[in-house]
Amino acid sequence: MAPKDYTAEKEKCKRLLQEFYSEDDSGKKMFKYGAQLVSLAHREQVALVVDLDDVAEEDPELVESVCENTKRYTGLFADAVHELLPEYREREVVAKDALDVYIEHRLMMEARGRDPADARDFRNQYPSELMRRFEVYFRPPSTLKPKVVRDVKADNIGKLVTVRGIVTRATEVKPMMAVATYTCDQCGAETYQPIASPSFMPLIMCPSQECVTNKSGGRLYLQTRGSKFVKFQELRIQEHSDQVPVGNIPRSMTVFARGENTRVAQPGDHVAVSGVFLPLLRSGFRQAVQGLLSETYLEAHSITLMNKTEDDELGTEDLSEEELRQITEEDFYEKLAGSIAPEIYGHEDVKKALLLLLVGGVEQAPRGMKIRGNINICLMGDPGVAKSQLLSYIDRLAPRSQYTTGRGSSGVGLTAAVMRDPVTGEMTLEGGALVLADLGVCCIDEFDKMADADRTAIHEVMEQQTISIAKAGIMTSLNARCSILAAANPAYGRYNPRKSIEQNIQLPAALLSRFDLLWLIQDKPDTDNDLRLAQHITYVHQHSKQPPTHFTPIDMKLMRRYLTKCKKRQPVVPEPLADYITAAYVEMRKEARVSKDTTFTSARTLLSILRLSTALARLRMVDVVEKEDVNEAMRLMEMSKDSLQADKSNTTRTQRPADVIFSLVRELAGESGKVKAVRMAEAEQKCVSRGFTPAQFQAALDEYEELNVWQINQGRTRVTFI
Repeated sequence: MAPKDYTAEKEKCKRLLQEFYSEDDSGKKMFKYGAQLVSLAHREQVALVVDLDDVAEEDPELVESVCENTKRYTGLFADAVHELLPEYREREVVAKDALDVYIEHRLMMEARGRDPADARDFRNQYPSELMRRFEVYFRPPSTLKPKVVRDVKADNIGKLVTVRGIVTRATEVKPMMAVATYTCDQCGAETYQPIASPSFMPLIMCPSQECVTNKSGGRLYLQTRGSKFVKFQELRIQEHSDQVPVGNIPRSMTVFARGENTRVAQPGDHVAVSGVFLPLLRSGFRQAVQGLLSETYLEAHSITLMNKTEDDELGTEDLSEEELRQITEEDFYEKLAGSIAPEIYGHEDVKKALLLLLVGGVEQAPRGMKIRGNINICLMGDPGVAKSQLLSYIDRLAPRSQYTTGRGSSGVGLTAAVMRDPVTGEMTLEGGALVLADLGVCCIDEFDKMADADRTAIHEVMEQQTISIAKAGIMTSLNARCSILAAANPAYGRYNPRKSIEQNIQLPAALLSRFDLLWLIQDKPDTDNDLRLAQHITYVHQHSKQPPTHFTPIDMKLMRRYLTKCKKRQPVVPEPLADYITAAYVEMRKEARVSKDTTFTSARTLLSILRLSTALARLRMVDVVEKEDVNEAMRLMEMSKDSLQADKSNTTRTQRPADVIFSLVRELAGESGKVKAVRMAEAEQKCVSRGFTPAQFQAALDEYEELNVWQINQGRTRVTFI
């Protein structure tokens, strides 16, 4: 293969930038890159993005060359732009920063004190990196298929590749030296050193002609004002879980973002990164430690935020009239709720509550105080009522979300861990699931199986929406403005109607009061319902889609965009409604007192009603809360309460006193640890305090002794379980 003539290639690049145009509707020529070059010349724009689809129209061979040898062509395009810029400058640009002034002075001094015929020493010439104030990036052609992290191998080195994944780490943006400028303390000459690798060896001796001739050995000192720095950020992306082969763990890759590509992605975002795959050259001690191995990284050219499930970019465009009409037709509230996990049968009210959770209420911040707007929901129910399926659907639907399970996550994994930064070596905070789900939803499955120590980490997030940390000399408060959707089983695996609600739930009251809605989903046998459920499940199993209904469920993408639009509304509660809500709340408190309500009604309940009402108003895209919204919010509260009131209709058979006494004694024995023995006096005292007579207690003792459940010692002072 003949060697490439890179000067001719540069001319091609120049010609493309000057001559490429597209025609608008009226047939007028639009010079896409010409307009960008004018902006670059006037310093109104920093990054020039060359779309390789445009290049493919003019010169398909050039596209192939760019994809094969991207690093070289970035330099060629940059040289071409640098040479073209003076032609596009229409007015004089005012010097913007210190480096501009510095370079201007140097050029002026040089023009003044130098003989025109004198040739400049090549070592003291200004490097192009110092003079350029723009960056060139390539956008990959649409024909370039995205790769999985583990498929980017040695044959991709130096080529343009696109990789998809989730951002797991993003360092702070730091200045990185691109050109170092030195001055000599003897002759005053300036020396420039362009830097390409992550580490460099500073020059010490002055290379200028004067110092070499006089052998004066001038020392060089670094001038930070004359040096050029670029923004630099390191990202770490990890492949999606569905791309991992059987039995492997997800791989990750380092991405270096420079200049305008920094601060584009945050941890937790799904991104597609296009860039050049390069080896990382270490020097000195690091190289010795590494041996013959070489690390690799991706130098980012474009970072695009993606949707979670589909392979498309994050939709930000507004909804069209047609789409809005499709959503806001008759009974759209039921329709939207029905579009949440349509494959799951029933649970209409639960789905409505989840819809409101996705929209969220209005956040208030009166003078330093903060009233949260996010809605927290706990789904508690028997096994097999599709709790986890609902959670995973919400995780897919929410634009920003995290999914964890109770046993699989520690307190640190939820909040934040103190890590040592691999680049700088200092202690930094690594955000956990709740921090990554900031302004989104955090779904926690198996909430009841979480260790108590880890569960306390959630208390602060659920009400104050922050995480306060004082570890390893780091005192800080992190934002965790997320809605929490938890799913749990009752304490005995299934709901036991013979026990009270507290015994079934067994979560602390401080935590329960922070949930706006607590749903108890019971799986009661009922012939008609069971038949419909079974038909629904078998249909889904056969056809992999939900049975036909009276409406077509709204597409996930459209729903996501509608919910984003709803969140921009900030509805307020009008004055007349405020009295109605307060009266309703006082009535709820009164009912709770009269009916010995086992669920906790506090001022947080009132705030929950306000949050649910504002979320309903947001869903209708209005700016004022109406009475219907409040009534619907109250209805949801009542329905979640009703689900907690065990079914009173089926009267449970009254327990015999002996059975109750036995369960009381067994509870005592369970508390005392491994030895299943109870002191007689203690047991009697407990039973008498529950309203049983000593005679009943003695009769129960004898009855269970005959059944060989326990033994009583000779002096009748101790009961030992067998």
